[in-house]
Amino acid sequence: MNIFTKNMKRELQIFPNPAELAEQVSALLMNWIESSSSSKFHMAISGGSTPNLLFSVLASNYAGSPLWQKTHFWWVDERMVAPGDPESNFGVANQMLLSKITIPEKNIHRILGEQVPYQEAENYSRQIREQVTMKNGWPRFDLIFLGIGDDGHTASIFPNHMELLRSDRICEVATHPVTFQQRVTLTGRIINHADKICVLVTGANKAERMSEIWSEGEKRNNLPASWIRPTEGHAIWFADEKATSYIR
Repeated sequence: MNIFTKNMKRELQIFPNPAELAEQVSALLMNWIESSSSSKFHMAISGGSTPNLLFSVLASNYAGSPLWQKTHFWWVDERMVAPGDPESNFGVANQMLLSKITIPEKNIHRILGEQVPYQEAENYSRQIREQVTMKNGWPRFDLIFLGIGDDGHTASIFPNHMELLRSDRICEVATHPVTFQQRVTLTGRIINHADKICVLVTGANKAERMSEIWSEGEKRNNLPASWIRPTEGHAIWFADEKATSYIR
């Protein structure tokens, strides 16, 4: 593993392959939950191939852990589809992880993708505000897991929705620029307010975007993922060698 530190709040850890990355991140996650002094650990998760690999490792290695009793699962974003739809982030996480661990049902806070988008954005914002610890006027998640898309988006904040990075709302409705599918997403301000942010990136198809994000060039300004900059917390980017092959 190689570690490249941009500054005290932003760190890049590089692993040989996705499997080793998932093993290390899963062990770190369980350590963070265990070492938390609070009785509740609020974590927001994303969809995608790399988180799915992480879910698989967690289900395999830590299914019986008592730490799930204090862990609360939230979602970074969700497509507006029913939970049984193959595109549902909740559905995939439930199949790969949540259904295989011992966790109270009240600890699982899904975005209701089958509801009206703008109403659900308001509903989910209210739930977060009521249950997640507040700090400086904003809910502060203990941990947020993110990924990045080939276009540099993160959460459901796409390059044509850069205003969502600065929104004063906890959740917003975003529209995919190609499929026009609507999604509910956490905004940039709530993401950057988290105590820890973990960005998982694997695959050669992400190499060009990663190079732009970790450079000083102007292209990064138009990539939402490059604006993951914690206000007080710490961001760790976990990537494999293929995804970082253009970074020097």
